[in-house]
Amino acid sequence: MAVNVYATSGTTENLSRHDMLAWVNDCIQTKFAKIEELCSGAAYCQFMDMLFPGSVQVKKIKFNTKLEHEYITNFKVLQASFKKMNVDKIVPVDRLVKGRFQDNFEFLQWFKKFFDANYGGQDYDAIGMRGGEEVGSGGKPARPNGMAKPMSGMPKRSPAPRPAPVASRPAARPAMGAGGGGARAANGGGNMQAQQQMEDLNTQVIEMKLTVEGLEKERDFYFGKLRDVEVMCQENESTGGDLVRKVLDILYQTEDGFAVPDEEDVPPPPEEEGEEEY
Repeated sequence: MAVNVYATSGTTENLSRHDMLAWVNDCIQTKFAKIEELCSGAAYCQFMDMLFPGSVQVKKIKFNTKLEHEYITNFKVLQASFKKMNVDKIVPVDRLVKGRFQDNFEFLQWFKKFFDANYGGQDYDAIGMRGGEEVGSGGKPARPNGMAKPMSGMPKRSPAPRPAPVASRPAARPAMGAGGGGARAANGGGNMQAQQQMEDLNTQVIEMKLTVEGLEKERDFYFGKLRDVEVMCQENESTGGDLVRKVLDILYQTEDGFAVPDEEDVPPPPEEEGEEEY
């Protein structure tokens, strides 16, 4: 079973993001370039396999995914291993998969402390366990602009000589064909550029939708908490004294210029059309 740890400001090591990233890359032979890449959850799954062999189903881990629903799948694998080893840490999956630095850095700080408390010094072939996959953007460097593509070692075949044009063939025809090809190439390039712009816009829309969904969940969560406090105060208003009344005053306090609408002024909810009969 695992040794549980609890990270606080007084117990957490003050390691920089670069130190933490270097530790991750050194332990499991990855090439992460920034903390945000740990949002996939794959690294933590492999750490658990390293600490507690057999606690993780490595074949289920998506090491190089860029899809949020597969990030969630990885964290489900991690949570299953936590449960198996009696780790009582709650994994904030909804926040981690968004890829924000602060959330992922805080969880990594806790995991470093958890690792130090449970690691026994055993050897671990991280690359072999994940089937030789390279993990992290540092393993896939982009080619600098202007650098030539690697040339093949195979000798190039010389183009076959074209036959001489027949005398009866119009001389202008090849020029028209070449011009048409250039126009088609230009149109094709324009279409590709427009398609790329559409894909970029669609990606931005998806990201905005995910952000809105996260904010709505957070809003509903805190609203529910405040509603519970309100109900509890209302039930104990007669016996709770000044403290309960002060809490209710805070709950019902409004900003300047805001007025609670009267029930008569509130329009009725729209009627649902096309209701199915059962």
